[in-house]
Amino acid sequence: MRSDAFQRWLVSSAVDTLVAEASALLLDLSGGQFDLEYVKGVFHVIDHNEADARRPVKTLSGGETFQASLALALSSQMGALAAAGAAKLDSIFLDAGFGTLDEETLDTVASTLENLAASGSRMVGVITHVGALAERVPVRFRVTRDATSSRIVREAL
Repeated sequence: MRSDAFQRWLVSSAVDTLVAEASALLLDLSGGQFDLEYVKGVFHVIDHNEADARRPVKTLSGGETFQASLALALSSQMGALAAAGAAKLDSIFLDAGFGTLDEETLDTVASTLENLAASGSRMVGVITHVGALAERVPVRFRVTRDATSSRIVREAL
């Protein structure tokens, strides 16, 4: 048993666990359409709406890519991948992608984030220009700027 083979096996095992949990999240986010898999260093989706076709993730639309990325980012396994003694990943900021989502998918994503916040397992910050999503965030800060400075104001709910 070579030492580099052990490291590859260990990383592969960790990624497999991450992808398994992210796949379950993606299945929920996509309304049952997609599963995620990672084979030989390449991510694929299983498209259940297309007779379980297996295809590269690069074929996903903007909104679908956002969902797959979100599923990976929200996996509780992300924190487990940190080295011993490293900073704990118990918060995440999402910036971009919300504008690519249709109304139904945006609602699913917002509900997922609300459920995550309610569980208390992770703090999720959202940076968005999408009003429908901003309305659902319980604590909001509005950032404005003029020619010389920026202001941050906490909005009363």
